[in-house]
Amino acid sequence: MLKIKSLLFFMIFFSLSRLCMGQKELPNIIFIMADDLGIGDIEPYGQEIIKTPNLNKLALEGMKFEDFYAGSTVCAPSRASLMTGQHTGNTFVRGNGEYPLLGDVEILPELLKKAGYTNAMYGKWGLGLEGSEGSPEKRGWDIFLGHVHHVSAHFQKPDTLDMVSEGKLSRVSIPKGTYANDLFTEKAISFIEEFRQEPFFVYLSLTIPHAELVVPDRYMEPYLNLEGESIFPSEIDWPEGRHYGPQSKPRAAYAALISSVDDYVGQIMKALDESGKKDNTILIFTSDNGTHIEGGRRIEDVDFFQSSGVHKGVKRDLYSGGIKEPFIIRWPNIVKENSSTLHRAAFWDVYATFSDIIGFQVDKRDGISFLPTLKGISQRKKHDYLYWEFHEFGGKQALLKGDWKVIRLDVGKNPSNQVELYNIKIDPAENHDLAAEYPKKVRRLTRELDSVRTKNNTFNFGKN
Repeated sequence: MLKIKSLLFFMIFFSLSRLCMGQKELPNIIFIMADDLGIGDIEPYGQEIIKTPNLNKLALEGMKFEDFYAGSTVCAPSRASLMTGQHTGNTFVRGNGEYPLLGDVEILPELLKKAGYTNAMYGKWGLGLEGSEGSPEKRGWDIFLGHVHHVSAHFQKPDTLDMVSEGKLSRVSIPKGTYANDLFTEKAISFIEEFRQEPFFVYLSLTIPHAELVVPDRYMEPYLNLEGESIFPSEIDWPEGRHYGPQSKPRAAYAALISSVDDYVGQIMKALDESGKKDNTILIFTSDNGTHIEGGRRIEDVDFFQSSGVHKGVKRDLYSGGIKEPFIIRWPNIVKENSSTLHRAAFWDVYATFSDIIGFQVDKRDGISFLPTLKGISQRKKHDYLYWEFHEFGGKQALLKGDWKVIRLDVGKNPSNQVELYNIKIDPAENHDLAAEYPKKVRRLTRELDSVRTKNNTFNFGKN
């Protein structure tokens, strides 16, 4: 009870302080996260086959980041980085599995709640099961409908979903045949239209185009001919009896999933327009990591659609195709329309940026606020480096510093492995390893690579 009273006093004091200082009302925030969408999968970043008119419109009305990176190359650590403001050398969750966010590290919804936000999440969580300190009802979410367990989010037509209501987590049934992302978007729109107590934070965490290539017919139709066959060549059937559901037309289905993502974004934009809340709402679109080769999708399909753009790599790689992501933000009257920025940023900067937006002076952790960039002001503080580590396939590390990037593979087998070295300015595809040509630079960047992580007994490349 004492904790609740203290929080209420803080919120009232904060609100009165803002009024006394003549500050404008806090903006609503809507954060839309795609799952396993590559940087080249949407038109604003060069896609030429799949049309994404709503994301085009969002980019025309906002700012497109050209040098933005996810927190990791798979879902849980990437999302943990977003929530905590820490890169994967410091955040606790550094890999997929049943690893909850630590209770003593404040996360985004908890930060915003202190400023008076109501927080609603729809979709994939994957950062703490029921009973753990990462369970969503314990982490600042007032409303939640989705998947607490990340594996549940693999399937597009589930029978049940997890729900938080009045502070309690429960399991609820949904109508048979319901596409989960249809429902998530519908509920997010209802919240936007009906919620009157602003400010609010809506996190629409879609589960697509992740690997179950199952999609509503209305999105599939544009990619089928009159005979109902795929318009794309070289389709290879993904049969029944495997983890992900069957799909006889994986290329058409993947394109349809990208179209559905675009449509869901368009529905959110329309709801904001019709509710009159557009002008005071920050709308963000991104993806948690690079495109996948699962559920019937092959590397040939990645190449066909150019899903990774000019970059090498996919999900589970630390080459840019696995971690470089779209990031588009619209904030009317603050962010210049049809603008782009080369400012280098990553998921762990979002916590710092949101804290600046709400006027809180908090520990920025590993992040740097990009609020000056959003306002069109020179960004004086920039990252000295970006760092990632990944704990599958023998363990991988990467460090990006200026134009130079080092990648170390098989860290668990041999932590002193020679790194690969790339100049991403002249070689964005990371095709030419320059380690042999620049031994001094390799030694310098390797020392830095070895110095930036903290030990984590759960994720320590197989060593205690």
